[in-house]
Amino acid sequence: MKKIASYALGCKVNQYESEAIAELFAEKGYEVVGIDEEADVYVINTCTVTNFGDKKSRQLIRRVKRQKEDAIVAVIGCYAQTAPDEIMAVEGVNLVIGTKERAKVVEMVEEYHAENGVQSHVSDIMKERVFERLSVQKMADRTRAYMKIQDGCSQYCSYCIIPYARGPIRSRDPKDVIEEVHHLADNGFQEVVLAGIHVASYGKDRRDTSLLQILKEVHQVEGIKRIRFSSIEPNVVTEEFAQTMADLPKVCHHFHLSLQSGCDKTLKEMNRKYDIATYKKATETLRKYMPDVALTTDIIVGFPGELEEDFATTFDFAKEIGFAKIHVFPYSPKKGTPAAERKDQLPNAVKTERSHKLLALSEEMAVAFMEGQIGTETEVLVEKQVSEGVYEGHTSNYIKVHFTSDISLENQIVSVKLLEVSGEIVGGARKL
Repeated sequence: MKKIASYALGCKVNQYESEAIAELFAEKGYEVVGIDEEADVYVINTCTVTNFGDKKSRQLIRRVKRQKEDAIVAVIGCYAQTAPDEIMAVEGVNLVIGTKERAKVVEMVEEYHAENGVQSHVSDIMKERVFERLSVQKMADRTRAYMKIQDGCSQYCSYCIIPYARGPIRSRDPKDVIEEVHHLADNGFQEVVLAGIHVASYGKDRRDTSLLQILKEVHQVEGIKRIRFSSIEPNVVTEEFAQTMADLPKVCHHFHLSLQSGCDKTLKEMNRKYDIATYKKATETLRKYMPDVALTTDIIVGFPGELEEDFATTFDFAKEIGFAKIHVFPYSPKKGTPAAERKDQLPNAVKTERSHKLLALSEEMAVAFMEGQIGTETEVLVEKQVSEGVYEGHTSNYIKVHFTSDISLENQIVSVKLLEVSGEIVGGARKL
C-alpha cells in the first residue's frame, strides 16, 4: 500500500482542503501518514500571507524530499498559485498545482513520470467563477468540524495578496453544504464551523442562497448542536443578522469580528471597507441581542505610516470595545501588494513594542471577560481528557474550561458551573 502525507501551512481553509485531499487518496487505497513520516507522496498546501509563510513552505518541501528521495512532492495552494516559477525552482518539487483543480490531485500524481521533470498545472485563478468541491467526511481526533463553504476574496486590502491567490468570491452549492453537514453529524460531530476565505460574502455570487439562509438550513440538521463562523466583518452585522443569530439556539455566542486597525486613517490606507463607527455599532448590535457574546479580533500593528498617535487610537479603541481576545500581527510586507511598495515602512523594533502592548491589553481583557462569567452555569462541549478525571472543552462563547468528572464525557455536551479563573477553571459537570 502506498503512503500519502497531506499537510497544510496557514489558515483553517488550507487545513480543511488538505484533509479533503487526504481522503481523496485514501479512497484510492493509499495509507495516510503524518508529514514527518516516510511517504510515497507528499502534498504540501502552501501559505503566502507573508514572506515568512513562503519561506516555511520552501523549507518543508526540502525536508520531506530528504525523508524519501524518490517520493513525489506535489505543491499546491496560495504560494504555488501566486509564484509557480519560484516553487518549480525549489529542488525536490515534482508537481505544482495552485488553488484550482486540486480535486484532480490523485490523478495528476498517478500520471506523473519523473522523466518529464517538474510539471505545472497552475492556471489563471482570476477567471475562476465556480466553487471547487472538496469535501471532508471524517476529521479524525476532533469534536469540532471545520467546513469550507466559500472561496475567493474581492476586498483587495492594500496589504493582502490573497485575492490574487484565491481569485474572486465563489460560494458552495447550498445542497452540497447541507449534504456534508449531514455526513459530519452522522460521524459524531456536534459542532461545525462555517469557514471560507471571506465567509461573509457567502451567497453574493449566487441567487439561491445567502449567509443567513445557509445558516438556517445548517441549523435544521439533526445531530449538530453548535454552529460557529470562522470570521466575519462588521458590515455583515445588521439588526436582522444579530437577531437571527440570537434566535437560533445552535449558533454559538462567539464572533471573530475582523478589525485590523482601530484608527480610521489606517483603515482607509489598508483599503478596509468600514470605519470605527461602523465597527463599534456592530459590536453594540451583537451585544444587544447576546449579552454574553465573546468578541475576538485581529489587529495589525506597524502598518506603513502608522504614527504613534495612530497606534494609541487603535489601543484606546480596542480597550473601549473590550475584546475577549486579540490576535496581534506585526505588519509584514508582502511582495506584490501596494502596502509593500510604500517608503514609510516602520522598524521592526517599533512593531515589536506595539505588539507587546496590545498583547498585554488582550490578556487583561481576556481575564476580565472570563471573570464576568464566574458563577454562571453554561454548556461545554467536551473535547478531551487532559489528565485522570479532568476534562477540557469550550463554552458557546469560547471560554476554555477544565472540570472534573468521574465518568467519561468526551464529545458530549455537559452543564458546568464556572467557579474561578486560573490555570484551570474547576467545576462539576452533569451530562445533558
